[in-house]
Amino acid sequence: MLFSGRAHPTLADEVANLLEIDLVPTTSYDFANGEIYVRFDESVRGSDAFVIQSHAAPINEAIMEQLIMIDALKRASAKRITVILPFYGYARQDKKHLGREPISARLMADLFTSAGADRLMTVDLHTAQIQGYFDGPVDHLLAMPILTRHVKKKYAKLPLAVVSPDAGRIKVAESWANSLGGVPLAFIHKSRDPHRPNESRANRVVGEVEGRTCILVDDLIDTGGTIVQAAEALKADGAADVVIAATHPVFSGPAVDRLKNSVASEVIVTNTLPLCDDQRFDKLTVLSIAPLLAQAIAAVFEDGSVTSLFKD
Repeated sequence: MLFSGRAHPTLADEVANLLEIDLVPTTSYDFANGEIYVRFDESVRGSDAFVIQSHAAPINEAIMEQLIMIDALKRASAKRITVILPFYGYARQDKKHLGREPISARLMADLFTSAGADRLMTVDLHTAQIQGYFDGPVDHLLAMPILTRHVKKKYAKLPLAVVSPDAGRIKVAESWANSLGGVPLAFIHKSRDPHRPNESRANRVVGEVEGRTCILVDDLIDTGGTIVQAAEALKADGAADVVIAATHPVFSGPAVDRLKNSVASEVIVTNTLPLCDDQRFDKLTVLSIAPLLAQAIAAVFEDGSVTSLFKD
């Protein structure tokens, strides 16, 4: 049985259609003081339950609604509860940079465990070690095959380079470079002030990008400052063109204006998060993650291999 929260119903509908099942009808509403009420309109006893909710803004409401849904399923005697998080909230808070800071990504995993989740399924975590925070199976799905398929189709005949916006994403960029046929790899050296969130400064390009179409890859775009500065640094270093590819379009604050007016010719994202009409622009290409989620759900339900989904 497939259940959806209210954060991204379009994606849940698409997944349900691909699985050729119906979403379980659910009554959900907010009380006057902001408390959330959830009740499922049919029996879930003994079911293999999949609860899909992307942690879109307002993120804390989306998380709380999903936790309440899990609790309702546990108390209604669902056999197994798989939590599907196309975008895992608080994933960037995965370690302590300064004293007296929380590790909120671990807290998230603990909350899902306490609510009654048996399994997590998520797409492109900020760092892979977050899988170890949850005391149970975690299916870490990768959007890279979906994104690289689009890049190959559109830019395969051009001289390419894969660029990481910072040193921390080098391993992901290496996987991209191999997937695109062993193209050159580069990264942007940047500095970030830990006391000023969402702000960084691109310092210099490390690697050969001159005359190449640079595929600038990241897991998410929040305010767009880092990725736009990186694109400008690549252009200044002689790149022929810049294409931005990211899994999660968080698009907070000035992100849309920054991307729209950036030097990049295309911005490729997936639909792990909902986008309103105001967040769409001519350069933006949105690819669907629903087929990947549907395949993974089917594999888990049938006790098949999820890893096999990532083989060429």
